[in-house]
Amino acid sequence: MTYGFFMPTYLKKFQDYLQLEKNYSSHTVLAYCKDIEFFQQHIFNVFEDDNLLTVNYNQVRSWIVLLSDSETSNTSINRKISSLKAFYKFLLRSKQIDTNPLLKHKALKTPKNLQIPFSEKELDQVLNHLTFSDDFEGCRDKLIIDLFYTTGIRRTELINLELKNLDLTNHTIKVLGKRNKERIIPILPNVKENIVLYLEKRNSVTITQSNDYLFLKINGIKLNDSLVYRIINYYFSNVSEKLKKSPHILRHTFATHLLNNGADINSVKELLGHSSLASTQVYTHSSLAELKKVYSGAHPRTIK
Repeated sequence: MTYGFFMPTYLKKFQDYLQLEKNYSSHTVLAYCKDIEFFQQHIFNVFEDDNLLTVNYNQVRSWIVLLSDSETSNTSINRKISSLKAFYKFLLRSKQIDTNPLLKHKALKTPKNLQIPFSEKELDQVLNHLTFSDDFEGCRDKLIIDLFYTTGIRRTELINLELKNLDLTNHTIKVLGKRNKERIIPILPNVKENIVLYLEKRNSVTITQSNDYLFLKINGIKLNDSLVYRIINYYFSNVSEKLKKSPHILRHTFATHLLNNGADINSVKELLGHSSLASTQVYTHSSLAELKKVYSGAHPRTIK
């Protein structure tokens, strides 16, 4: 079901709520609305009713069954249901419905894929022992890895860094995070040196459009997600046998190494740009492993 030029008023209000009050990106808002639209199409096909204001949980459950039978993963189903939950919470809060049809819904169980950070040895091998070419792309790639590891920024945040976000005098960068929240992150002196070196190489690139972004392709245009992923995967494939080698694993590594070396979790939370401590605590499993290692080696009850 596509709305064409007409969108139900309550859905338009929900869209405005996500954009203006929750400050979600246009990409996120579109994903929410598509999930709701697909659900509406389902209840129309199965129940011959497309009124989202009179939905009951049986209709929701029938959609979950359909998705599951079509081999949609539990993770994807949970994400779609999360869109519905947000929608019906909004309708309830704005008094457009009296009861939330998803009130008693419990998320489907999903396998816990423990993401394993890179070791300090692996980072040392990449940054200090691998050979990067001395041209624009080599300097760019090394700086990308260095920034991910020493600042913990997200892939999107790195791609959207602009020249004006650099403050080399004060050794900081300004990052625009989720929901347009700005944060200032310190950079290490050796990272500053790599930035200066990269900027010299960047000046040799022919910029084909007005481009104030820090990181560019060789043809002078802005980087994209897939290229950044390929850069990380390429270099770390030389030193690591881990299944997942991605920008997010480097963010994970940044947090884990800080915590393992005694950093305060609240400070790590601020550096990562997390809105809640619960998000940061995801990274503490590795720190716990490190603590267990220290504990087993130091406690008097340990059998030598």
